[in-house]
Amino acid sequence: MIKMRFERLSARYAGLRVAVVGDVCLDRYLEIDPAREETSLETGLPVHNVVRVRDQLGGAGNVVANLAALGIGHIDLVGYCGDDGEGYQMRRALSHLSVVCTDSFPCVPGRRTFTYCKPIVLEEQGPRERSRLDIKNDTPTPSWLSQRLAASVAKLGDCVDAIIALEQTDRAETGVLTHAVRAELGAVARRRPTMPILADSRRSLRDFPQLNFKMNGAELASLMGVKDVSNGRVLRSVVAEWAQSQSRSTFVTLSGSGIVAADPDGTSYHVPALPPRGRIDVVGAGDSVTANVAAALAAGAATAEACHIAMAAASHIIHQIGTTGVASVEDISALL
Repeated sequence: MIKMRFERLSARYAGLRVAVVGDVCLDRYLEIDPAREETSLETGLPVHNVVRVRDQLGGAGNVVANLAALGIGHIDLVGYCGDDGEGYQMRRALSHLSVVCTDSFPCVPGRRTFTYCKPIVLEEQGPRERSRLDIKNDTPTPSWLSQRLAASVAKLGDCVDAIIALEQTDRAETGVLTHAVRAELGAVARRRPTMPILADSRRSLRDFPQLNFKMNGAELASLMGVKDVSNGRVLRSVVAEWAQSQSRSTFVTLSGSGIVAADPDGTSYHVPALPPRGRIDVVGAGDSVTANVAAALAAGAATAEACHIAMAAASHIIHQIGTTGVASVEDISALL
């Protein structure tokens, strides 16, 4: 039944307009051939030869890529990149997604493009990721830029069918979701109480307005001051309590245990994850859950239906090794 329902819901995706507000990252994969390792004549240290460089969209950009793969008709991106080489590659990757509007995605001199540089060793048993090299901004987002982004949110808030807000930064006020932007998201939520506005923060959702929160179990425990959410019945009760307090549905991912969600009336649901079908790589799974929950809700899905769809999408993603993957409608349908 869920597969037939998904077919009806996904048929509406082309008519949807979704805004993504948040920190777009460049996932830069450096593929290393271990057979070509050398020793530096100058330092005596190993030299790892890169045989291929892959630049992909990460963070809020991966959410955008997942929405595009689902066939969402129009995607508005609110964020920024730096005026640097990584920013050039990011905008180049975005240009390949014809449904994405970047009018609210300026290139900002003086700000770095958020980049995850991932060395990948190409071994016989499969690619193996080594220690990552990150490029981030550690200074506050300029006030003028924050106000410009907030104005974009205000303008789009009355035009779209759903909003996804994703904070990838570890330090408050250094990315896209500044105080001004969060406040504007709250204003949109009050104007349009039935529109899905899904918020996910790597840092914390504690200072976010009343939106549809998406988080993991550890983040829920920290937010609610609960020491242990390993008990399923306790977890569902806590999620239900939070959804009631926010007057909006809430979603909590539990890695291999699936997802727990609750509606504002306190009704809660647990949808298990699909079993692994071999080696897995969890990179990008959370972004796919975010994209699919928001798209399904915007198309008219009930909370439990959105969870089933998201778990199928995540299952497809985790079986893509060494890449930040996406899941299409066909990929998801095959697993429902």
